[in-house]
Amino acid sequence: MARYDASQSEYKEHVVAINRVSKTVKGGRIFKFAALVVVGNEKGTVGFGIGKAGEVPDAIRKGIEDAKKNLIKVSLRGSTIPHEIIGKYGAGRVLMKPAAPGTGVIAGGPVRAVVEAAGIHDIRTKALRSNNPCNVVRATMDGLSHLRDAQQVAKMRGKSVKEIFA
Repeated sequence: MARYDASQSEYKEHVVAINRVSKTVKGGRIFKFAALVVVGNEKGTVGFGIGKAGEVPDAIRKGIEDAKKNLIKVSLRGSTIPHEIIGKYGAGRVLMKPAAPGTGVIAGGPVRAVVEAAGIHDIRTKALRSNNPCNVVRATMDGLSHLRDAQQVAKMRGKSVKEIFA
C-alpha cells in the first residue's frame, strides 16, 4: 500500500458513523464518542480513520487526522475500477464490480462514502456478511488497495500490455 502526503485543502471528508462508547469505572460510566471518517481527493486517493474523544467535533477532527495518515492510491480505469474484486476484513466482505459509464455508484452507506471519496463514478457493490461500518469500510479499502491495472500486471509479469491481452 502506497502512502501519500496530505495537504489540508484538496481532501473532502465524509463522516460515515458516530458511535457513543462507554467505559465503566468505579464511579460509574464514562461516555465518549468514536467517529469513523473517510477522506479522499476524488482523483484516486482515499483513506479512513477513527477518532475518539469526549465531544463529537473533537472525535471527527481526530478521525480526519488519522485518515490523512492512512491514504492509499487506487487504480482506476476511466470512471470505474479495472476488474471485479472482493475486499475482506474480519467478518466484512465487499464485492465490487466495474460498471459501464452512466451506471452511477450502486453502493450502501459505508461503501458509498469510500468509493465516492476515491473518485469512482460507476461501480456496483454489495456488502456481504458483516454490516458493521468499521469492518465494511476496512473491507472496501482492502479491495481497492488490491486493484491492479493492465500496466501493473504487465510490469509484474515482465511482459507488454499487448501480450497480457493476447
